[in-house]
Amino acid sequence: MLKNSFKQKVEEILAPADVRINGDRLWDIQVHNENFYKRVLAEGSLGFGESYMDGWWDSTDIAALVEKIFHSGLFQKVKTFQTFKVILKAKLSNLQRKSKAFEIGQKHYDIGNDLYRLMLDKRLVYSCAYWKNASDLDQAQEHKLDLVCQKLSLRPGMTVLDIGCGWGGLAKFAAEKYKVSLVGLTVSKNQLELASAVCQGLPVEIRLQDYREIDQKFDRIVSIGMFEHVGYKNYRTFMEVVNRCLEDNGLFLLHTIGGNQSAATSDPWILKYIFPNSMLPSLKQIATACESLFVMEDWHNFGPDYARTLAAWFNNFDKNWDTLKTDYDQRFYRMWKFYLLSCVGTFRSRTNQLWQIVFSKKGLKDGYQSLR
Repeated sequence: MLKNSFKQKVEEILAPADVRINGDRLWDIQVHNENFYKRVLAEGSLGFGESYMDGWWDSTDIAALVEKIFHSGLFQKVKTFQTFKVILKAKLSNLQRKSKAFEIGQKHYDIGNDLYRLMLDKRLVYSCAYWKNASDLDQAQEHKLDLVCQKLSLRPGMTVLDIGCGWGGLAKFAAEKYKVSLVGLTVSKNQLELASAVCQGLPVEIRLQDYREIDQKFDRIVSIGMFEHVGYKNYRTFMEVVNRCLEDNGLFLLHTIGGNQSAATSDPWILKYIFPNSMLPSLKQIATACESLFVMEDWHNFGPDYARTLAAWFNNFDKNWDTLKTDYDQRFYRMWKFYLLSCVGTFRSRTNQLWQIVFSKKGLKDGYQSLR
């Protein structure tokens, strides 16, 4: 009787999102373990994700399921003890302090270059692609890199700092096509090794270094997909570092996922299994962090492109699973599938955004020409 009441409660919670238990629509949830209901009610999103990893439930279309849940606002309404525990921890300590800077590298980016080679595009760009006039992932990522370079008005001989350089995709592209020299920062040993090899022979230096340690001048600064690891307590410090390192007539481009509401932390499941110590900034938090330091020249949102990018990554991951499963188990497969497809849903629901923001230090005299 008690189990039936747990099930009824979950059904009531999901009803506003038009999601049914054991329904026949693609996005409906098929429950394999009756303990699923109690677990989700007690643990919220953490229990939802973990129970999927454990094979307690399935859905034919996870992306559509998550899109419906987020579009209905359920994740904002349903709070558990686990949620408040994560928020309290973020409030009481600086989870992204310097001593923890390399944790994300070890736990996410260092789990295997072969995984990322088989999942990403040929340049290994692990951030949102730009699909305007693109027909496949390789082309869409090249369009994104070129858009970034054009927005920064790169010219031969310029010096560029890339904060969070990944596997060197932008560094190699900009050095070859725009004839600039670059310093790339990463907190991942695997990225350092591969990016250094990829950029060999080019005027590119890749460093294993926290952004707070850099103290030299550059004509241009770019940060793509790294700000999500900075943390709200460090946003101002990040902007002060960029201001310190940017020449007075320089430009800074920030490419980051963003949230519609200010927060202090991220989803408990994402924090535990995918991106430890991560969180998404809001418009307000970014604006507050850069106040009196920069003039905002341009703000470009192409969040829906990330849904398509993530779907392409999952297709590559799924297609290459027979090769990858020699190094990863079935639980990892379900974890990674849930990660990629649930993120597709959050971007389709417009809960998450993707922003490219261009800043100058004192404002461009004749204004900035926006590129799209």
